[in-house]
Amino acid sequence: MNYILLCAGKGTRLHPLTLDCPKCLYNIADNYSIIQRMVDLIKKYDDNADINIVVGFMHNLIKSRVFGVNFIYNPFYDITNSVASLWFAKDYLNDDVTIINGDIVVEKDLVLNIIVKLLNYSSVLVDSSIKSDGDYNVQVDNDNVLVMSKELNKYYAEYAGVTKLNRKESILLRDEIETMIDDGNYNQWYEDALVRLLFKCNFKLKYIDISGYDWVEVDTVDDLLEAKQIQQKDNV
Repeated sequence: MNYILLCAGKGTRLHPLTLDCPKCLYNIADNYSIIQRMVDLIKKYDDNADINIVVGFMHNLIKSRVFGVNFIYNPFYDITNSVASLWFAKDYLNDDVTIINGDIVVEKDLVLNIIVKLLNYSSVLVDSSIKSDGDYNVQVDNDNVLVMSKELNKYYAEYAGVTKLNRKESILLRDEIETMIDDGNYNQWYEDALVRLLFKCNFKLKYIDISGYDWVEVDTVDDLLEAKQIQQKDNV
């Protein structure tokens, strides 16, 4: 399967820690970074993994410390958001693909049981145990995603930073991202392109509730500590 890991951002919410080190390179064990852990877990459980990392901020440092992947450079990382980073990786949006935000740390069983699995439907990972103060949130109807947004006041779950798309939906997302970039909407989240598709066409997106697994999106120092605890428990 194709994997696209998004690691181009500057991690401003973790300043000053990320002024001279990309968030994805923070170690959660001795000389073992957030992003290398994800790469290793994917390779451990998917023998056919094709892993592509979109880099931007301090890209040369990431390239020197992460191994076994293909790198894609977003030179406009300072003035764009993840929709532009994914646009640079659009050649990989032509088949089954798993898109992962580069600051996600999950327990290894979540990678084994869900992230590397081929599904017969496209989906996003969510955590239904988070009902307030979520960062990017998801409202659903039965098995289907209705909308995702930072602005939702009432929602079913928080988005967990992983999207799995089958070939049909992958190509639709590629085309929608190209439209957004052509229209100058390069400072948006790539997930906003998914939302546009939900409203524009018969785009089917389901969700997988991972509330039974340990995971964290690293945005704060507390999150870093939680990521270290996940790593210690798994001993990857």
